[in-house]
Amino acid sequence: MDALARDASVAPGRDWPLEIFNTLKEAGVSQISYVPDAGHSRLINLSHDDRSIKTTVLTTEEEGIALSAGAWLGGDRAVLLMQSSGVGNCVNMLSLMNSCRLPLLTIVTMRGEWAEFNPWQVPMGSATPGAFQLMGVTVLRIETPDEAAEVISAAATLAFDGDRQIAVLISQRMLGRKKWVESK
Repeated sequence: MDALARDASVAPGRDWPLEIFNTLKEAGVSQISYVPDAGHSRLINLSHDDRSIKTTVLTTEEEGIALSAGAWLGGDRAVLLMQSSGVGNCVNMLSLMNSCRLPLLTIVTMRGEWAEFNPWQVPMGSATPGAFQLMGVTVLRIETPDEAAEVISAAATLAFDGDRQIAVLISQRMLGRKKWVESK
């Protein structure tokens, strides 16, 4: 059986998932929803370990859009974590946030970019920024670990204080090279 693994030697250094988590907490985020994703695993684990954060595992990414809307209407701030391959599932639901002028903050791990081995990931990875922009979502990007906290802080302010829809794309290079490995 084969499994997907990351080459941890590619993206060593700062604990940028912890910096993102701390920045989200400082911004008052109390709910995090996600479709399981290796690129978000550290952030997901940090969320589960913090009793003040409500975590919701989704079966599909667009459920996170609705959850974010409900959280806001109930007085909470939520963040949706997903991979770029799931953005296409959300296009119709993004109109809810735009039409109702509800804030949305989503953090997207990118695929189909740097050192991608799976050709199926390339089309949606390439289309992700444009798909968001067509639906009125402002796109910000994190290219290096040093800018993670600053970009997330700016995104949270734009989303929650400005009632805007914001997607933060995390470069595939920051996640490290993925490769298939044989498992026994």
